[in-house]
Amino acid sequence: MNTHEENYVGKSAIDEIISKHKGKPGELLTTMEEIQEASEYKYLDMQSMDYLSSQTKVPLSQIYSVATFYSFFNLKPQGKHTIIVCRGTACHTKGSKVLLDDLSTMPGCKDALEAGETSFTTEDRLITVKTVACFGQCALAPVVAVDGVIYSNVTSEQIKKILQNLQEDNKDENIRLC
Repeated sequence: MNTHEENYVGKSAIDEIISKHKGKPGELLTTMEEIQEASEYKYLDMQSMDYLSSQTKVPLSQIYSVATFYSFFNLKPQGKHTIIVCRGTACHTKGSKVLLDDLSTMPGCKDALEAGETSFTTEDRLITVKTVACFGQCALAPVVAVDGVIYSNVTSEQIKKILQNLQEDNKDENIRLC
């Protein structure tokens, strides 16, 4: 089975999500977000977006525009764990590039990031590495988010430990940086 078919949430699940938000403010965004969260690999595949378009009468081009405008939507399969590195000015001057270099030891990651991609997922779909322009927490630079938890003043040693923990898939409820 290919990734496209693996990810598809299913018509009944999408219908349920649509009906839950019908007529409410932010209906399209909320519906798209829930469809993404319901998918196994946390992304919006074309089949799901096409079905959403047909059911809501929102043009597919508009749905795709929303999906590409907002950075929290994913159009490619995501990993089980996500590491987001801030690339804002304060984080950059405090060493976020070094942290990104530490993460780029995963096969294919360095090439993807050097090619200008802001996201990379390992082939085994264990880890997705992303960059963001700014977390808005400049006084805590460099800042990294791991599975939604923000870490501040992250060092090269800490990011290597995080990566090792995730690769071993022995992640506790909270990752210890020391």
